[in-house]
Amino acid sequence: MIKDNQKYFNRLHVLIDAFIIGSSYVLAWLINIRLLTSPEVGVYPASVYMLVLLPLIPGMLLLYSAFGLYTPKRVQGRRLEYGNIIKANLLGILIFMALILTLQVREFSRGVIYTFFILNVTLDLIARIIVRKILRDIRRRGMNLKHILLVGYGKAAREYIDRIIENPQWGYHILGILDDKTERAAHYRGIHIIGRTEDLIQILSVNSLDEIAITLELSEYYKLEHIVAQCEKSGVHTKFIPDYGNIIPTKPYTEDLMGLPVINIRYVPLTNTFNMIEKRVMDIIGSLVCIVLFSPVMLITAFLIKLTSPGPLIFKQERVGLHNRPFIMYKFRSMEVQKEQSEKNGWTTKNDPRVTGIGKFIRRTSVDELPQLWNVLKGEMSLVGPRPERPQYVEKFREDIPRYMVKHQVRPGMTGWAQVNGYRGDTSIRKRIDYDLYYIENWTIGLDIKILLMTVLKGFVNKNAY
Repeated sequence: MIKDNQKYFNRLHVLIDAFIIGSSYVLAWLINIRLLTSPEVGVYPASVYMLVLLPLIPGMLLLYSAFGLYTPKRVQGRRLEYGNIIKANLLGILIFMALILTLQVREFSRGVIYTFFILNVTLDLIARIIVRKILRDIRRRGMNLKHILLVGYGKAAREYIDRIIENPQWGYHILGILDDKTERAAHYRGIHIIGRTEDLIQILSVNSLDEIAITLELSEYYKLEHIVAQCEKSGVHTKFIPDYGNIIPTKPYTEDLMGLPVINIRYVPLTNTFNMIEKRVMDIIGSLVCIVLFSPVMLITAFLIKLTSPGPLIFKQERVGLHNRPFIMYKFRSMEVQKEQSEKNGWTTKNDPRVTGIGKFIRRTSVDELPQLWNVLKGEMSLVGPRPERPQYVEKFREDIPRYMVKHQVRPGMTGWAQVNGYRGDTSIRKRIDYDLYYIENWTIGLDIKILLMTVLKGFVNKNAY
């Protein structure tokens, strides 16, 4: 039933997209040719422009399909979908322009093409937002559900159940769990153990299932081949949720070694040369713009520090950066001048007597971080990335917190995914690392822009900064 529904939604989506593409093009023609072009200007007749619709609509639909815009939206991120719409349209416009140049159709209105691009992207984004909302509302009411059976009751099963219960808009319903080591009366968050793994074939024969999720504990992987074989016989779509998800990345980087699949433990997009250059260019331009933009704030802050407290304007502190290399990070001085050993004693605490009057304000508003724009310009830091720590804390955390040192595979940042999600100052280091690792493994320029916008929109005030 779900498969039939999915086909129906996909066909409906294709029809909606075809209508939007056609409408956007016709509207672009009306605006540029009928409204903006003078009657005496020689242009192609309407019939020529309308003939373009014949290759344009199927061509754009093929591009949408190639960019994965007709895959199920249950767990597909909005940002990914909207980004792919823009990419597909950009590629479509480039192909359109290339064909016009190749065919030497000189009098074809470029305005029609540019207006079509703007209208098509805008209308398609609006349509997909509406479709997402409708689907979520339908699933929250218990319709269009996907029925799933879990095989194995380990950590992976519990984490999977947690996410499904917390996201009813995905439209998943878990029938139950098969497990060989847990009593049948047991349950987790309302999901019951309904049998043993040997009962799989019998349960499949009497239940209409859409998916089987194998969530065995690591110690039970010897059963994996047999269970997969049973699942394959049923013809039901089967997926594997590994019990070692805390080791492999959320987007595994796999290699094919002559038919042998190899999963790399960590995939870091910023190890790619093009991605590194792209991010560095953004950092240079962004830091220069911010230095100019915030120069009045920095001048006023420097004046107030000098006026209210003796000592240097800039506080310099050693931090650990890219590839575990130490660097000197700059901040506006917010504390009384103290001996180096005293400064190393510990974190700043609430109502810390060392913090000056103006220091309290600039720390809470993050103004003290603005000199780090020079660290960004020098290449020691990035606008966005995991926050750097002092060497003594790095040594402590590397022993206490698994995967802590992974954060040093990218440049540290002035703001980051952890910070915009509330993990700043006196908050959980472990949670902060989880968010840092997500950022490192899922980096895109779009994610950087999102973090920068969230930093601005959520404000620079940090309630955990003392």
